[in-house]
Amino acid sequence: MSILPKKNELGFFEIRLESIGGLGANLAGKMLAEAGVLGLGLNGSNFSSYGSEKKGSPVKAFVRFCEADVEIRDHSPIEQPHVVGIFHEALYKTVNVVNGVKADGIVLVNTTRDFDEVRRDLKLEYGTLAIVDATGIAIEEKTKANTSMLGALYRICEFLIPEDMRGVIHKTFEKKYPHLVEPNIRTFDRGYNEVKFKIYEAPEDAQGKAFIRPQTVFGYETQELGGVLVAQANTILKDLSGSRQGWLPQFHEDKCISCAACDNVCPDLCFVWEEAPDKKGRPQMFLRGIDYKYCKGCLKCVDACPTDALTDMREEVGYAENHSMAHKFPYYVAGGVN
Repeated sequence: MSILPKKNELGFFEIRLESIGGLGANLAGKMLAEAGVLGLGLNGSNFSSYGSEKKGSPVKAFVRFCEADVEIRDHSPIEQPHVVGIFHEALYKTVNVVNGVKADGIVLVNTTRDFDEVRRDLKLEYGTLAIVDATGIAIEEKTKANTSMLGALYRICEFLIPEDMRGVIHKTFEKKYPHLVEPNIRTFDRGYNEVKFKIYEAPEDAQGKAFIRPQTVFGYETQELGGVLVAQANTILKDLSGSRQGWLPQFHEDKCISCAACDNVCPDLCFVWEEAPDKKGRPQMFLRGIDYKYCKGCLKCVDACPTDALTDMREEVGYAENHSMAHKFPYYVAGGVN
């Protein structure tokens, strides 16, 4: 008798993890597959799709399980997963994280928001929505969000045995980082116990989301002749907010002395300056705020600030939009750059 709750036409139970570089989705997928294979005797495979492999860039990790007598000869990316784990909730702004999810599928989201808000943003019609504050758990336990997400995934995938994952955590960390074994086990257990579920019933004839394969803008039929670059070589139009891993700098203008130490270390020119007269009437540049559109939450500015005018804070939904000071680029016009 099969222990897998569902299978596709090839006999696979498939899990897709949506994340950004730096949150540990690749390691989480590896550990998840290892626990299923070694603990339950299933056949399994795990691989990742990195893209640029840059910290903060979108990444995907894939896990396939099947019975021991079924061979895995399919190593293509998972297009119609039974379970989707979203490690960074802001990803939905730039990535179709629920692409191809089945009507009765399960979507796990790392968030502090309520079910209906998350469902609205993901445009999720049916299925089971699970939420867990994986980042908050990781902050309190001084670990990473991937371990708490693993705990929540084990609660979702009831055929998996939590004790198997505890053994994998021991094996993964005990040699190089023995001091991280117990904190990660606590993080895993909290993710398992603190995840919450809400089921949105699907009618019998409900269809899952059709998988849409992303297409490149320029191909052999659409590339401009002569190798002309029609896209501007700058990041004025690029929104880096999806790269933040749960933290951002908070600006306290009353403590700022406009020393520019923050601007010197900022890799993305997030700080907005304005010329104004000082107390003696001399023209000076004063810091007015942060353009959070370009802030990826590296917090180098917080370390550099000598007056605590910049402090780190756990990002709250809507904070960046409500407290952002927009740059004014004189050469930027709608639709492009002069």
